[in-house]
Amino acid sequence: MTSETSFWSPALRGLVPYTPGEQPAIEDLVKLNTNENPYPPSPRVVAAITAAAQEGLQLYPDPHATGLRQAIADHHGIAASQVFAGNGSDEVLAHAFFAFFRQARPLFMPDISYSFYKVYCGLYGIDSALVPLDAAMRVQVAHYSSSCGGVVIANPNAPTGTGLPLADIEQLLQQQSQCVVLVDEAYVDFGGESAIGLVARYPNLLVVQTLSKSRSLAGLRVGFAVGQRHLIEALETVRDSFNSYPLDRLALAGAVAAYQDHAWFETTRAAVMASREDLARDLRTLGFEVLPSQANFLMVCHRAHDAAALAAGLRDRRVLVRHFRLPRIEQYLRISVGTPAQCAALVQACRALVSN
Repeated sequence: MTSETSFWSPALRGLVPYTPGEQPAIEDLVKLNTNENPYPPSPRVVAAITAAAQEGLQLYPDPHATGLRQAIADHHGIAASQVFAGNGSDEVLAHAFFAFFRQARPLFMPDISYSFYKVYCGLYGIDSALVPLDAAMRVQVAHYSSSCGGVVIANPNAPTGTGLPLADIEQLLQQQSQCVVLVDEAYVDFGGESAIGLVARYPNLLVVQTLSKSRSLAGLRVGFAVGQRHLIEALETVRDSFNSYPLDRLALAGAVAAYQDHAWFETTRAAVMASREDLARDLRTLGFEVLPSQANFLMVCHRAHDAAALAAGLRDRRVLVRHFRLPRIEQYLRISVGTPAQCAALVQACRALVSN
């Protein structure tokens, strides 16, 4: 008898897909599990999307995302030709993995990092090698000096939240000058140092960012890459061999408007960073160990309480955090930074659990 999966391509049968954070329909939930920004996007974004919805939807969007690439370029002081825009940073990353990392030598990546990297390797048949974080859960760039087919790191790292200074990124670029080094900066606006300023000097550097986090547009799906022109051309070749209209008119309009309201961006990201420091302090008073974070989340553990039990107890109290059942971090919880009220609810629930 023919099984349903017998119709699948052989390459599909061995894939282990990415598992996104839970999006449950629970009333009055304090949702701190997927690193969404607790604040809404700029009112200018809503106005721009509304206006875009009222005319032009019968027409295809600009395949080159010209206005958005220019807005990004203006913000970072670079040329629009150095910017590639895509449907969320995940799509940009996927194109980059295909364009640069299908090499004879393995792709280096941290053993604890964004789990989609391994999924892309499986999808595209990329050989990878995991480089362990040190005992303090930090990337050590000296461990990335061997010959390889590329390097991908998240800076700040996910899910740990720890960041590297630009000097370390530059050392990594010099060590691996013969391959592409991809720096995934999804969380950089919450206290990290962006490597975009290094692009002009390093032809092997590709920086990827997203508007999902610091610009509160996780529901819109907009990401981009910055690199020298030869790297951007490679991404454009992959895109135009896959989907030449990745960003719709509403996404383009909203994303441009997000860059036009710099004051909103600065105010909301400052609020998130302030709440992060307050939350870290409060959790430490409850006996939690908190890793240093330059992101909009905290990675914490409590030596006297099992992480899975804590996550379950928090869920019972309508507080949702992320627990990874993975080696080295199975006793940690990743907690997204919410509003002050959401953080207070989390601390109250944690206090009840750890005092038992």
